[in-house]
Amino acid sequence: MSAISLSMIVKNEEKSLERCLRSVEGIPDEIIIIDTGSEDNTKAIARNFTSQVFDFEWVDDFSAARNYSFERAAMDYILWLDADDVLLPEERTKFLTLKNTLAPNVDAVSMIYHTAFDSENNVTQSNRRLRLMRRSKNFTWSGIVHEDLTTDSKFHYYNSDIVVTHLKPQGGHGSSKRNLLLYKRHIEDGRALRPADLFHYAQELRMHEEFDEAIPYYLQFLQTSQINVDAVLLALHELAKCYHLTGNFEKEWECTLKSLELDVPRPEFSCRFGERFLQQNQFRQAIFWYELALRDQSDVSDRAIENYPFKTWLPHKQLGLCYYRINNYERSLHHNKSARQYLPHDQGIETNIRLLEGLVNGVK
Repeated sequence: MSAISLSMIVKNEEKSLERCLRSVEGIPDEIIIIDTGSEDNTKAIARNFTSQVFDFEWVDDFSAARNYSFERAAMDYILWLDADDVLLPEERTKFLTLKNTLAPNVDAVSMIYHTAFDSENNVTQSNRRLRLMRRSKNFTWSGIVHEDLTTDSKFHYYNSDIVVTHLKPQGGHGSSKRNLLLYKRHIEDGRALRPADLFHYAQELRMHEEFDEAIPYYLQFLQTSQINVDAVLLALHELAKCYHLTGNFEKEWECTLKSLELDVPRPEFSCRFGERFLQQNQFRQAIFWYELALRDQSDVSDRAIENYPFKTWLPHKQLGLCYYRINNYERSLHHNKSARQYLPHDQGIETNIRLLEGLVNGVK
């Protein structure tokens, strides 16, 4: 059995912290909570679970706080979570099994991280993060926001199928500008951005609808050397979004074409090709690309980030339209019903299905 320290940094997490800690009961052998300036009941809640609650003066740097939390750890392995993360019951069971069976040569374990959901609670985005690290390997954090784990030691890692789920706080709130403002202060102070920071800053700008401001940072990131294909394709996809939302459709198309120079068509770009042909009423060509998106068999183990709508309901919904426009009502009905499996409350899909059932059955 491996002994595990759970290390967390928190601030004003009274709505989430207890939910997180109860979800991992039985896994950590010690819990370390680093508070960076809470003004609510966060620390009182934390003390219901551990005596190791420490204050850390906030210095506009998440890595500094996370590294302090790692320094306090004493067990063989360190697990990190945020207060709005949970292990669902089946994932907690899998983690307990892992704890009792972890091979002695494993220095780090990655887990799937479900980070976004739609109104039907379908997972829309996932990535894979290192979650459990051998303490003796001296993993450290870098980056002021959206931090990364690094170590100077060689290490053997294991990609587990355990899922960590990111949930909004109970009684949740809107999108915070905290991270965006941290980056802006960092730049105003004349400090350089790492390549990863260029991308994450661009993401923050895009999420807050500052599309014109985001574009130059995506471009800077793409000019950086030593970034892998997954990262380039992800940045191209996000850059294409910004071009689309600012009405620069030719630049969006350039990003789409560029993706084919780097890899086989990813679902995100297959859907962009499909949309291009659909707008030109070239329905058979659009069908080819949307069906290609559905044939993608990758998962989050293969790619940096998995965007599920582009390989599930979105191509099905668009194929329903394309097949309808070429009078293939049976195929259109099939794809509308497939889309309904993901979006059971979509009234547009329900209307389409009723219409198509009438057409297929010969009802006027």
